[in-house]
Amino acid sequence: MDPNTVHTRRITGLETEFGITSVLDSHRRLGPDEVARYLFAPVVEKHRSSNIYWSNASRVYLDVGAHPEFATAECDSLHQLVTYDRAGELIFHRLASRCEETLAERGIGGKVYLLKNNTDSVGNSYGCHENYLVGRELPLKALSTQLLPFLVTRQLICGAGKISVPTAGAPNENFGPGFCLSQRSDHVWEGVSSATTRSRPIINTRDEPHADSSRFRRLHVIVGDSNMSETTTALKVGSALLVLEMIEAGVNLPDFELSNEIRSIREIARDLTGSTPLDLRNGTSATALAIQRAFHAAAVDWLAQREEDSTGTPNSQLAAVVELWGRVLDCVETGDFSPVDTEIDWVIKKKLLDAVAARGNLAITDPRLAQIDLTYHDINPDRGLFHMLVRRGAAKTLIDPAAVDLATRQSPQTTRAAVRGRFLTASEASSRQTTVDWSRLKVNGEGGGEILLPDPFCAGSPEIDAALADLTGLLAETPL
Repeated sequence: MDPNTVHTRRITGLETEFGITSVLDSHRRLGPDEVARYLFAPVVEKHRSSNIYWSNASRVYLDVGAHPEFATAECDSLHQLVTYDRAGELIFHRLASRCEETLAERGIGGKVYLLKNNTDSVGNSYGCHENYLVGRELPLKALSTQLLPFLVTRQLICGAGKISVPTAGAPNENFGPGFCLSQRSDHVWEGVSSATTRSRPIINTRDEPHADSSRFRRLHVIVGDSNMSETTTALKVGSALLVLEMIEAGVNLPDFELSNEIRSIREIARDLTGSTPLDLRNGTSATALAIQRAFHAAAVDWLAQREEDSTGTPNSQLAAVVELWGRVLDCVETGDFSPVDTEIDWVIKKKLLDAVAARGNLAITDPRLAQIDLTYHDINPDRGLFHMLVRRGAAKTLIDPAAVDLATRQSPQTTRAAVRGRFLTASEASSRQTTVDWSRLKVNGEGGGEILLPDPFCAGSPEIDAALADLTGLLAETPL
């Protein structure tokens, strides 16, 4: 396929489930469910629901298992997505701060902790899901076959890192205690499946495009770690965007179809050298480092011919991704990670853990290291260890904090999220009941109306603007 015909503008989104816990001043103990109810009390009071669309057109809700969840609005460029992912952290941090004030007023006191990680202390896992809009004409089976080797080995460049201690009956029971590249690697059980919780796959095939289903398919990737580092998030998503573009363009990628994706993903997670041989279906073997090297080399060639567009992710942002990608792989090969120890989550965390362990002569199983591992993911900017490292210059950032703050209240202006944001703003001052989802805006009741938004790329048109004006006019009326 001619690279100039590939649709490089691609809607993306991230869903992040946060871990939640509390440490109280009183003798009373609150379980996660009760803490979550306090956290969402202002949302429920205002909207009469714990599942809403925020003023920035993103979705804020309480998921199964008392996990607060943030799903970014539709984004069509890499840095825009990183900005809205960070905005979700800030929104929930503010809710947590308000929750602590409520607990203090009620004489309960204590601190509420929201953790942007993927596992708790008793072995439960919660996810960070990536969503990529792809063309319906791209066969899912062929897409998955080419994409899976990349996703299985991608933890080498963008895992969040974790201290793994074997537990009887758990997926890690056959491994010794040690540092693990990925928090999600032990919690996926299939390569491709329509399930999400019962049997977590790497790629979820549930066909919910939230768009014109004759044109679009939503690729739902649920194997990735939640990242604190903005540069790691950009590498995670940006590298996947490039691989998807290459698959769509028909680039001749090497055959790395793995014999057993699940065994491979667990083995890779415990090999910081990327050198473990992985069995391939064609009867040969390859290492995680070799597989990533091949995808990276293809991405370098692809970027050299990629058409620059006035919309979507600019080549300059992807050039930074490819450069960092190559540097990480060089570090894996040499074993010297100092060139990326401010940019890649697992490297940043391991450097911190190693320093503390050396200073205190601590074993990897020492609970003090486990506490550091956990506190790295605290989203509170005054308390979380990652944020402390940023202030010390030991972790890099990518996005201006002012842009993140603006993104907590303003929708992306280059996708249909802009239309949803305008509707949400108008509905704030209305007493009329409304229904909002990814592709529909509706004023309920007699004399109501609705707009369907099947094209995620459409930030407005004369027809949509006129229909939105009619709906906002209805919102100004007193309901019958």
